[in-house]
Amino acid sequence: MSHGAGLVRTTCSSGSALGPGAGAAQPSASPLEGLLDLSYPRTHAALLKVAQMVTLLIAFICVRSSLWTNYSAYSYFEVVTICDLIMILAFYLVHLFRFYRVLTCISWPLSELLHYLIGTLLLLIASIVAASKSYNQSGLVAGAIFGFMATFLCMASIWLSYKISCVTQSTAV
Repeated sequence: MSHGAGLVRTTCSSGSALGPGAGAAQPSASPLEGLLDLSYPRTHAALLKVAQMVTLLIAFICVRSSLWTNYSAYSYFEVVTICDLIMILAFYLVHLFRFYRVLTCISWPLSELLHYLIGTLLLLIASIVAASKSYNQSGLVAGAIFGFMATFLCMASIWLSYKISCVTQSTAV
């Protein structure tokens, strides 16, 4: 029985047309072009981040403006939605202002992947808890629904940005 060594290959797309390493500052480039990536807001990854931030903000506002029936469940939901929103905004700004070029000590694709994995799981749990404790109050139900929508958008972001393929590599004996 021969077992090959498993190799997992991951590829990442930040949403930029040229990628994070491409398009280094050229002598003829304007100073503003080096600081701000004007093409990033039009990419699919940026639009997905904006959609996630909007749905998280709506979910937070729906829950915050409603009468609560269970304080701990909804305060947890609020904390998760705001923390997730702040982190998505931070990664949006990292790509928009090209901070990944300045802070090379951080693996930005890995950081974003870990954020989305952990944040999506916490958001799914918070949305399930919020839905189960809503007791048919419209604002709480709407907040839970927008929480589920944001969870779906985060899963779509993971799926579209990080493609993982497992390849079996045979070893010569």
